[in-house]
Amino acid sequence: MNMNPNKIQNPKTQTPNTPQMNDRDFINDILAYEKYMVSSYGIAGNEASHQALFQEIQSLCTEAHQMQRSLFDMMFKKGWYALEAEDPQKIQQAEQQFTKYTAQFPHTPPMQ
Repeated sequence: MNMNPNKIQNPKTQTPNTPQMNDRDFINDILAYEKYMVSSYGIAGNEASHQALFQEIQSLCTEAHQMQRSLFDMMFKKGWYALEAEDPQKIQQAEQQFTKYTAQFPHTPPMQ
């Protein structure tokens, strides 16, 4: 029974509760690896001085982002990830605060 009305979660797919890694453990491990790869590709892209190398790193980073999202979606569908809905008023307050911050940024004309 879901005691938190703001919790968004699918029914959990059961996995064996043993010392051996199960499907959830394997997918979670791969997801952590993909998150690490996205971070690493970001750093490598920032450091790439050659355009072709930068484009290749960018392509690899995009693939890693897509894999990361696919793994998250799979885990969410299996009930292994839960989300919590936020109060719409809090979202609106955060948006207003962000808008105030962005209004302080200098406005520069677009590059030609």
